[in-house]
Amino acid sequence: YQQLFLFILSVAARETAQALRTLAQAARGVAASTKEPQSAAAMLDSAQYVMEGSAMLIHEAHQALVSPGDAESQQRLAQVARAVSHSLNNCVNCLPGQKDVDMALRSIGEASKKLLVDTLPTCSKSFQEAQSELNHTAAELNHSAGDVVHSSRGTSSQLAMASGKFSEDFDEFLDTGIEMAGHTQCQEDQIEVIGNLKNISMASSKLLLAAKSLSVDPGAANAKNLLAAAARTVTESINQLITLCTQQAPGQKECDNALRELEAVRGLLDNPSEPVSELSYFDCIESVMENSKVLGESMAGISQHCKTGDVPAFGHCVGVASKALCGLTEAAGQASYLVGVSDPNSQSGHEGLVDPIQFARANQAIQMACQNLVDPASSPSQVLSAATIVAKHTSALCNACRLASSKTSNPVARRHFVQSAKEVANTTANLVKTIKALDGDFSEENRDRCRVATTPLIEAVENLSTFASNPEFASIPAQISNEGSAAQEPIVRSARSMLDSSTLLLETARSLIINPKDPPTWSILAGHSRTVSDSIKSLITSIRDKAPGQRECDYSIDNINKCIRDIEQASLAAVGQSLQGCRDDISLEALQEQLTSSVQEIGHLIDPINTAARGEAAQLGHKVTQLASYFEPLIVASVGLASKIMDQQQQMNILDQTKTLSESALQMLYAAKEGGGNPKAAHTHDAIAEAVQLMKEAVDDIMVTLNEAASEGGMVGGMVEAIAEAMGRLNEGTPPEPEGSFVDYQTTMVKYSKAIAITTQEMMTKSVTCPEELGGLASQVTVDYSQLAHQGRLAAATAEPEEVGFQIKTRVQELGHGCIYLVQKAGALQMSPTDSFSKRELIECARGVTEKVSMVLSALQAGNKGTQACITAASTVSGIIADLDTTIMFASAGTLNPENEESFADHRESILKTAKALVEDTKRLVSGAASSQDRLAQAAQSSANTITMLTDVVKLGATSMGSDDPETQVVLINAVRDVAKALAELIGATKCAAGKPADDPSMYQLKSAAKVMVTNVTSLLKTVKAVEDEATRGTRALEATIECIKQELTVFQSKDVPEKSTTPEEFIRMTKGITTATAKAVAAGNSAQQEHVIATANLSRKAISDMLTTCKQAACHPEVSEEVRSKALHYGSECTTGYIDLLEQVLLVLQKPTADQRQQLAVHSKCVAGCVTELIQTAEAMKGSEWVDPEDPTVIAETELLGAAASIEAAAKKLEQLKPRAKPKQADETLDFEEQILEAAKSIAAATSALVKSASAAQRELVAQGKVGSILANAVDDGQWSHGLISAARMVAAATSNLCEAANASVQGHASEEKLISSAKQVAASTAQLLVACKVKAQPDSEAMRRLQAAGNAVKRASDNLVKAAQKAAFDKADDHSVVVKTRFVGGIAQIIAAQEEMLRKERELEEARKKLAQIRQQQYKFLPTELREDER
Repeated sequence: YQQLFLFILSVAARETAQALRTLAQAARGVAASTKEPQSAAAMLDSAQYVMEGSAMLIHEAHQALVSPGDAESQQRLAQVARAVSHSLNNCVNCLPGQKDVDMALRSIGEASKKLLVDTLPTCSKSFQEAQSELNHTAAELNHSAGDVVHSSRGTSSQLAMASGKFSEDFDEFLDTGIEMAGHTQCQEDQIEVIGNLKNISMASSKLLLAAKSLSVDPGAANAKNLLAAAARTVTESINQLITLCTQQAPGQKECDNALRELEAVRGLLDNPSEPVSELSYFDCIESVMENSKVLGESMAGISQHCKTGDVPAFGHCVGVASKALCGLTEAAGQASYLVGVSDPNSQSGHEGLVDPIQFARANQAIQMACQNLVDPASSPSQVLSAATIVAKHTSALCNACRLASSKTSNPVARRHFVQSAKEVANTTANLVKTIKALDGDFSEENRDRCRVATTPLIEAVENLSTFASNPEFASIPAQISNEGSAAQEPIVRSARSMLDSSTLLLETARSLIINPKDPPTWSILAGHSRTVSDSIKSLITSIRDKAPGQRECDYSIDNINKCIRDIEQASLAAVGQSLQGCRDDISLEALQEQLTSSVQEIGHLIDPINTAARGEAAQLGHKVTQLASYFEPLIVASVGLASKIMDQQQQMNILDQTKTLSESALQMLYAAKEGGGNPKAAHTHDAIAEAVQLMKEAVDDIMVTLNEAASEGGMVGGMVEAIAEAMGRLNEGTPPEPEGSFVDYQTTMVKYSKAIAITTQEMMTKSVTCPEELGGLASQVTVDYSQLAHQGRLAAATAEPEEVGFQIKTRVQELGHGCIYLVQKAGALQMSPTDSFSKRELIECARGVTEKVSMVLSALQAGNKGTQACITAASTVSGIIADLDTTIMFASAGTLNPENEESFADHRESILKTAKALVEDTKRLVSGAASSQDRLAQAAQSSANTITMLTDVVKLGATSMGSDDPETQVVLINAVRDVAKALAELIGATKCAAGKPADDPSMYQLKSAAKVMVTNVTSLLKTVKAVEDEATRGTRALEATIECIKQELTVFQSKDVPEKSTTPEEFIRMTKGITTATAKAVAAGNSAQQEHVIATANLSRKAISDMLTTCKQAACHPEVSEEVRSKALHYGSECTTGYIDLLEQVLLVLQKPTADQRQQLAVHSKCVAGCVTELIQTAEAMKGSEWVDPEDPTVIAETELLGAAASIEAAAKKLEQLKPRAKPKQADETLDFEEQILEAAKSIAAATSALVKSASAAQRELVAQGKVGSILANAVDDGQWSHGLISAARMVAAATSNLCEAANASVQGHASEEKLISSAKQVAASTAQLLVACKVKAQPDSEAMRRLQAAGNAVKRASDNLVKAAQKAAFDKADDHSVVVKTRFVGGIAQIIAAQEEMLRKERELEEARKKLAQIRQQQYKFLPTELREDER
């Protein structure tokens, strides 16, 4: 740390030296341009004091660092720092104009002391004169305030002149105000007048401070608005005093006040580059609409009351109109700012850490109050008032420091703010003590003590104000572009027109209320009223038309649409294998990196666009323009990458995923445009959220593809960048507001750390056995590390103390470096899989990553040893529960045998002793949640060790009982399993409650978990004591089962959502166990035998547990409606409650075996059966109307029909691609024949496709009519019928396929016409069989059957046409064969013998073929359904 601090000090010293060099040049420049030699010398002297003090400050800082424990050097350092701050303030005050403002402030302060006197001087002027003079001086002061506002943006001499004039006018106004108060007879009215004068004095000081601040830093954010607000405060304070003190002609006072207010707000429309209020754009629209409505009503009222002469109502309407106009002006100013700043070329400002003007005002107010405290002429009431001012402002400063310390990520600034707040609070407390003493006794001694106590407070506040004025904490003002200013102009112009016409309207109304009988004035009033209405309409139209982000959304939508068209063209080119990419000199790796980079940037913009679309209209244009700018390079890189990939499937993958990403971005832009940044447009938020989710999924999909492709080629640049980016975000400024506790982030970090370690170990293995799989593993490491870094940032922010957070960040950063090296080595090994050196390097890197993972885990453990121990203990207990489940399986199977001759009694004492030790551990665990982490860690480790021991001794005890009694073994193991499960829940509750206050909800959960734990341990002890007692062990097992089921029901009724979902079929299957268990329970109750009761207890526990688990998993499926979900959960609870009642009734029967009690068993079992029926019906409802039973024969039939149709259509498509083979020019008849074959085959394929589809429609019609169904009673008949339909459909499909093959072979010259004729006849025969199968149960006159018959006829005609064409071709072919007869005798006889031999052979082959066909038909006939056999007969 010493070296780190030395480095920081050296950097700060260099920056200070550079700043001092700049200050020296600026001081010389100011001195040279100052005409007064005295002012120039003061500027140079103050700058020299700053230089000397800074040199001393650096020296003292070095000394303090050399001897860090020296209190004296620390004190000297603080004194020198205060001196430098004081010198800087003096230097700033020497600037031209600043000194004059300070003089004006002092003048106002001195003049305000006149208000502290106990008795007011008598006034020599009359009331009318005093009133007239007050009005005159008020107008002058208001005008001077406006001059101060304007001059603060001008030269220093203008500001000096304006501030001097303002102080003079204030002095005159104050004198006239005091004279006016002297005319007031009532003491309460005097106090009110003096109070208003004090408010004006305070407002005037604030105005000068704001003007001073703006003149020093004209670019400071919000400074102009603060100055305008201060001027408005002055105007409002003057209006309040005028309203209180003056009596004028009717309505004049209200009109004058309104005119002054309008003049004060006019400045908001001058160059609106700063936010006027906190209103959003849509709030501005609402404000304009509301205020315009109010203004319209008040203008009508002004006109009406002028006619009737109702002066009070007229004054009220004028006041309402003035407030509405001010609201309209503020909304217009804020809207114009938002329009300007939302332009993509503009730069929005950022709020600073603190408001320097707030600190300066507080400093000024505290100094003035302290002067009043030590003033000997101060009265007790004045002292009390000054003390109140001090307490109010010091409290505000301390709160501001607290907020600033929580926002800043700079540890030095955070510590300084906290220390300054402590100094202010301590010095304020000391001052309050002396004020109390002074209030009790106004002696000189007490006043001196008060004076001494004010000095450290003033110093502390000055130091804090100086520190707060650091530019590092200042706001960054917005910079409006020329386009943004042009967009603002219509709004500003309409608002100015509204103010001008409203001013004229009020002036006209002021004269009309005195003389309502002046017709020309009424026409002027009507004209101004129309102008006001027109300007407000124009304002509303301008604001609506200029909504931020809409123009940019349209532009971005057009841009992305163009990109989608480009990617579609590229996809078509890729299908045609004519894809043209980018230049050859761009490598595949460069394109991949460009594509990855574009996708990552798009992914980073999803959440900002989501936020902007929901409630930040000013940011919407910026974000959507940024998003659209990334799509052009995305498309270029995607097409270029696809063009360089040889595999067409990979090409289409990249292009399709790019298109999906573009389309999802388009959908998100449409949703964002609809939302428009309006937080009140809640109806659009669901669409925005859905589009955002789709966009994220598209980004994830393409990133996975890119990472896999990159890793396969050994290119890991994208993964390295992703890890480096995650590391960079780890050290970004202020983290987002944490939504969870350190424990939550710690748990997640442990999960990801272990995942990285496991993947690393797998990489070590794969580096030797299968290097090509390293890419996917490296991608997984990248993903896991990104999540780990995100959680690490939040964990570091919530860790206490801060050193732990710093250590977590450091360890995660080190792990990131290790992951980068590992990923790089994996890429290198993929490039050269046989390189032994690369393998060795990868293994070393993997070991390094494993070590760094352990260091991350140790850093997390240091942050919260107790919660880390809880996580480890929970993992241990989870393993124990899994082991016990396995043991229960062995016990149930009767294979849990003892290894030696031992009895249960040998283990009973060990079980009881260990169980009692576990109870003590439970107590320590519960108390550890509210104590230190060390104690919690000890308690968690101890409880894990004890449950391990308890499980071992219980398993030994159960084994010793022998496999002859497996049910009792299961009862015993179930009892310890309940304890382990309760302990796991208790450890989880303890982890969540650690460090929480006593009234936190997690504490109540902890107490509840502790009660369950104690209950289960007690149940185990009872079971152990009763397990050898044959007369009671069944009863005990039943009691334990009832308690276990109640606990399962509690978990079921909680709002926790299960991690996975299940199907309704699985849910229905689990309900069958309830039926079996219910029957067993009734039988056990009737028999009252302990063996039956034990078996019932074990079966009931499993059946109910399985049902509740699957019920909740099925009900929480995302596709299940809310109504069905609530019904399922309700009946699940009802069924469980009914089953508990049944088991409790069994217990009663065991205790009092009467006939009445046994009869109650049937009642309870019927109740359970009814609930099970309801559960099954609810499960059926979960399936929805589209669900069908895949085992239903009718469903199988329809599926086969559709499958046959699909295969026929595929064959038809194959025929479409066939062409007759090329031949030399022959007779036209041959070419016609081949074309006839193809056309006929195509017709048959199309007709059979239509036929099978019609059969499918007929099948659905039969099901709809109820003639065919899945009722169990008709299952055999319907199954036979469906089988016939299926076989017929398959035959049609097969015959059509054979026909297509024969046609193909025929036109290619590889098959005879006879095979073609045979295939066509087979199509006709199978079609007839399909028609028969469909006619068996159908209505002959139904629409489906008519279509089916028509389709069958079409197939028959097409088949006949093909047969005729083929037979004709064969006949013609036969005619064309010319036989050459040999002329020689012997040769002629040989020729005759050969022909006869061939004829006999053909006759024999024909006979054999006929016999074979008959056998085939006989075999097939055996499998036909009854209906088809009869029909064929």
